[in-house]
Amino acid sequence: MPRKIIKTVAVSFLALSLLTACQTNSRDQVLQTSESQVALRSMQSRAFDTTDKAKTLRTIIATLQDLGFVIDKADATLGTVSGTKLNGYAMRMTVSVRDRGTTQTIVRANAQYNITAIEDPQPYQQFFAALEKAMFLTAQQVD
Repeated sequence: MPRKIIKTVAVSFLALSLLTACQTNSRDQVLQTSESQVALRSMQSRAFDTTDKAKTLRTIIATLQDLGFVIDKADATLGTVSGTKLNGYAMRMTVSVRDRGTTQTIVRANAQYNITAIEDPQPYQQFFAALEKAMFLTAQQVD
């Protein structure tokens, strides 16, 4: 009987040692998460020199459609547009518009593949490059 207890204690000690060896510093984890979230937010957001939320939403809808997205939902009250792109894969993008001060509007895009947030900058860069051109043309009243 004492051998069984010693064996159980030894196994428990070994398991506890392995678990503590795998533990990372929680402060480092929080800082890494914060840095990655700030970097992701900077990829996802752009400021535009306009306060016309309705025109911005219409331009976002047109831009998403030009990029091959099907608009799933648009809500002018909330300032959001969601669309899905089916091109061998399903990507969903939700774009929100909010005021920034009295002269600017912030546009933030959030792209997902299935339920996983896309952290690759390429889809955001593609969306914002197209949106910036469309916003310029809209401001110049070019069709």
